[in-house]
Amino acid sequence: MLKLVIPKGSLERATLELFEAADLKVRRGSEREYRGAIDDPRIDSVAILRPQEIPTYVDDGFFDLGVTGEDWIAETDAKVVHVTPLEYSKQTDLPVKIVLAVPRDAGITAPDQIRPGSRISTEFPNLTKAYFERLGIPVRIFLSYGATEAKVPEIVDAIVDLTETGATLRRHGMEIIDVILESRTQLIANTSSYEDAEKRKAIDELDVHVEAGEIVG
Repeated sequence: MLKLVIPKGSLERATLELFEAADLKVRRGSEREYRGAIDDPRIDSVAILRPQEIPTYVDDGFFDLGVTGEDWIAETDAKVVHVTPLEYSKQTDLPVKIVLAVPRDAGITAPDQIRPGSRISTEFPNLTKAYFERLGIPVRIFLSYGATEAKVPEIVDAIVDLTETGATLRRHGMEIIDVILESRTQLIANTSSYEDAEKRKAIDELDVHVEAGEIVG
């Protein structure tokens, strides 16, 4: 009945553990496989994809139900139903944060001190663009594909990055000067699927299982 998609990568292990605790264990041939199965009549198929892609695919109806971060829902502006927040992140049960960070020796202590024309590296170009537009500061945004903090100061002047504890940023001499968004992992649903009575019933039942898995886990 339901097509489910769960995240590959940093959220993968915690998601699989949660589903197993909820008696919804995902079976697959190997850890490298992108497809799996759950022995539950309400779930037709399981896909394992990057969390960045999941909100758009759920929005477009390729999947009825998915797990991804609030950060990627906001970045992609996906129109999905937020079924329930899941109390885990990459390393802890704390929310992750999208932050604006600058070199510690830059002498900048507040976001309005960012100079017009500054170069900003980020994996979240849409959120970053909207943030600086709200501040009224024109900046140049450079898309990052990882190790965003390593691009300062030679390539960019500041970064907008995802952090859970801030430890990596501090090790690289960066100072957080603003929190743009706090993000928790979310169980999301396609809008049309959630409006379908039969699928809505299955989604709500699975949600109860997942929330019970959080307690057990």
